[in-house]
Amino acid sequence: MHALLLSGLGPTYKTSDYFGESSLFRARPDERIQAILARSGVPQLRLSHLSFVQGGQRRPLLRPPGMNPHLTTFTLESILQGAKQAYTRIPLEEIWAGNDVAAPANTDVVLMSTTYIWNKQMFALVMGWIRDNCPGVPIVVGGQYTNLKYMVMMQAYPEITATVRGDAEIALPMLLDEMRVSGDLSKVPNLVWRDRERIRINPIEYVDLDAFPSPSFPHTFDVAPYESMRGCPFDCKFCSFPAASPKWRYKSAQKIKDDWLRYAGENGVTQISAMDSTFTVPPTRLRELHRILPGSGVPQWSCFSRANSVKNTEFIEGMIASNCTHLEIGFESMNEQTLKRMSKRVTAKQNRRAFELLRASDIGYGMCFMVGYPGEDEEAFEDTRRFLVDEFEGRFGLYVFSVNDETMPLWEDREALQITVDDPLSPDTAWSHIGMTSEDAKRLQIETLDEVRRKNDHAVVSLWQREYERPLLPTADRKGNLVVEKALERLAMVPRDYSDVAEAADCVTRQLDVLRSKGVEFDPGMEELPGDENSAP
Repeated sequence: MHALLLSGLGPTYKTSDYFGESSLFRARPDERIQAILARSGVPQLRLSHLSFVQGGQRRPLLRPPGMNPHLTTFTLESILQGAKQAYTRIPLEEIWAGNDVAAPANTDVVLMSTTYIWNKQMFALVMGWIRDNCPGVPIVVGGQYTNLKYMVMMQAYPEITATVRGDAEIALPMLLDEMRVSGDLSKVPNLVWRDRERIRINPIEYVDLDAFPSPSFPHTFDVAPYESMRGCPFDCKFCSFPAASPKWRYKSAQKIKDDWLRYAGENGVTQISAMDSTFTVPPTRLRELHRILPGSGVPQWSCFSRANSVKNTEFIEGMIASNCTHLEIGFESMNEQTLKRMSKRVTAKQNRRAFELLRASDIGYGMCFMVGYPGEDEEAFEDTRRFLVDEFEGRFGLYVFSVNDETMPLWEDREALQITVDDPLSPDTAWSHIGMTSEDAKRLQIETLDEVRRKNDHAVVSLWQREYERPLLPTADRKGNLVVEKALERLAMVPRDYSDVAEAADCVTRQLDVLRSKGVEFDPGMEELPGDENSAP
């Protein structure tokens, strides 16, 4: 049996079009941009032509990111290889882009990951591709989206043979074996399957993460994604993740250390990206990591944390000694009432303490914020806006609240907060509540991003950077890279920030001077990046 694996990232990032409108990230500037560049004395300027010297060679500042695996594909391919299952993978990115890719002629089953699918339209697009390329071939789906909507999707698409819910390590190989041999799927754990006209639901079984081997991969790569837990011990009302994986389980500190050393030795990995929603819990495990990782030779690593885990300088020192280089934290809001409504179980004071400790340290960090959570009005959001504009330093993300699905705990407050949505199954739908509408939230988001860029010299929106290899400037430290990113951000958005051509040209000159002070020069001879002609992050 030959499987076709469809797995990959989503088609875009939320708010990714913000830098696409009237921006120098565009490769073909319009007449107004051309006038600004001519006035500033660099009529041929393109951001893709900025470069620096490293090791005696000139390199582009904006480089395509390395081809490193992401967690879902990494895990699924490891499962298939461990089961000695023949397969071909087509990245979902190929389907989003509409590229001319074809399924192997010998495809016996299609395996579709929905972890990076977040609405009905995306799901339908992939299903349409399968219909066109693999007519009549059985389809097995799994991942976050179908963990939550397995019955809806099974009923809407009769060509889906089965849905794997939750852990796939045992269920997927067993399913493929039964499909090949007997066709009897009644004993496969974690399976929702079609038995003629009926849909049957088999019992859930959980993998022991500490006892079960972590994913393995046969070749070398720089960055390894890592999963140290499944489920979540918290109950944030804007998150449906616990509903998709209700039992919280985690690997021991010793297993984490052993896995990371193995990836370094077998795969040449130099960076571990821990993808768990909150790697710094439970605190007992973190303390053990702080004890056994220093001096062990594990690669550098990054993770997600909660703000209230960052309590003191001892925490920071322990992370740095353990070779952690970067933390991502969901602050969500700086308003106490909004945080309480979210059931975030973190206070604005704890958010601020974490920020101040990290700002004073050598560890990298980024913070994420939300606008428009049910009950939040413009006055409440102003606490977050002022913090970003007046105080924040470093990278941040600001995202519009979205209704991901009908399982979000926030529905408990539907009547009290007057929550209405056009389509509860789509995170891109319009919504309203007692505080604001989705259109209000989008306006506040854009206004805040603009104000932070124009007024705060030390805050950089974390959005466009993921389209490129990071750090952008490997010859500079973290703070130096933030200076470069801020200059790029202001340079790119000059057409948006200045109505007067002369003022805009002056800004171009200033930002080029900042970049030049960091060793970044405009090099008209630098080759365009692949796809740069039409793309904008």
